[in-house]
Formats: sequence, structure tokens, C-alpha cells
Amino acid sequence: MTVHFIGAGPGAPDLLTLRGRDLIAACPVCLYAGSLVPEALLAHCPDGARIVNTAPLTLDQIIAEIRAAHAAGHNVARLHSGDLSVWSAMGEQMRRLRAEGIPVSVTPGVPAFAAAAASLGAELTLPGLAQSVVLTRTPGRASSMPEGETLANFAATGATLAIHLSIQNLARVVDDLTPAYGTDCPVAIVYRASWPDERILRGTLSDIEGQLDDGIQRTALILVGPALAGEGFEESCLYAVDYDRRYRPSGADSPWSGWTPERP
Repeated sequence: MTVHFIGAGPGAPDLLTLRGRDLIAACPVCLYAGSLVPEALLAHCPDGARIVNTAPLTLDQIIAEIRAAHAAGHNVARLHSGDLSVWSAMGEQMRRLRAEGIPVSVTPGVPAFAAAAASLGAELTLPGLAQSVVLTRTPGRASSMPEGETLANFAATGATLAIHLSIQNLARVVDDLTPAYGTDCPVAIVYRASWPDERILRGTLSDIEGQLDDGIQRTALILVGPALAGEGFEESCLYAVDYDRRYRPSGADSPWSGWTPERP
């Protein structure tokens, strides 16, 4: 018996990975975070599966469900939205399960920031503008922020910021970022990326607050940084004519001249 933690993706049912789909189909028990995971994914569950929405449950109750499945010898599909590596609450569950000797596995999912960037048609790392993406949030009721992990500190790097779980703190986000980025820095808010009711707001640090309305109060990602403009960046060397690389040697004296890819 294994508990399979599965990243369910950002919302669109067809952004679930094939591995995730197959694991769901093979598990007689499915626990899913109903507040964010689309119910369409539950269609992959086998007939007669026990399906539990964990949104109203406590951690103790969730572990009790898993413990009962373990006692019955049933594999469990544990679905969380997006990818499990950030803000999924997987860590606290795995800590308890490992303490009880219950096997676990992890299947990654499409993260929200990637879905948001796709909706914007944006590359978040453009040469000369930004080569780093910082995934962060502002303090909230569920979790505080460690000392040093401040928006101002991250903004000082010039990186593209993907600010999660913070739409209700937009005024603070603007105040914290404006000194480093400037008022004309591009901002995008993507509400429910990849869902049918997705909305996108584009602006700058000077005007994005005025665009926000009461229809966007949660499940929105704030992206900030010069790269969002999609302009004023250099072309990378990767495809340059004179760039010497393994798959495209630039001359007879290249260390890659005569090299051929290994084949099976």
C-alpha cells in the first residue's frame, strides 16, 4: 500500500500528467483538496472508489482516512492543486506518514506560475532583464514569512517575482516593490490560471491596484518584473551563428567538430 501524492495541475483537467492520471485510476481511495482541484479529475477514479474531499477536514482527520486505507491494503491517490513542491501542505502529511511507516510517492504537477506565464504568453527569464524567478508570498494567517524572505529583499535582485496567495495584500506588494522596480515596472495578475473563468489584468506598479475589483479575492497570482514587458532584452547566444556548441560546431577547430550524438 502506498500513498501517492499527485500534483493535480493548475486547474484545466487536461493539464494533469499522464502518470498522475494512471495513478488515480489505479487507486481505490482518492483524497482531494476540493477547494482547488477540479472535480473533473475524479472521473479517472475507478468504479466504487472511496472519494473524500479534504477541504473541510483537519490534518488529523486526513491522516485517519489514510491510516484506514493502509489497514485495508488500499493505495491512496492524494491530490493537491498545482505542484506539490510549494505551498501544498504535503510536507506535514508525509512527516506523519513516514513516522507510521506508511510508504509514499510523489508525482509532480504543472505549477500555477507556469500556467499563468503560458496564459500571458510570456517567458519569465529574458537575457539582460531577468534570469531568475522567485516564487514567494506575503505573510498570511496560515504561515508567516521567515526573517529575510521579504519582497523588498527579493526585488533588490531584479528577478521576476511570482507572488502567490497574496492578492488581498496587493497594496503592500506595490509599496514593498516600488522602491526597487520603479512605478513603471510591469505587473500581471492572473486569476484562476487555465480555468474556464480565468482573468488577466495587466498594468504597472503605479496602476495595477486601480484595476483590481471584488471579483478577484483569491486564487490569483501576481507576477512582477521587467521581463513581463517582453521588450528591451538581448537575444540569447544559444542559436547565434557563431556560438560554438555540441550540436552545432561553429568551425573546423571547434572541440565539438566531428562529434556525433550517441544513439541507442
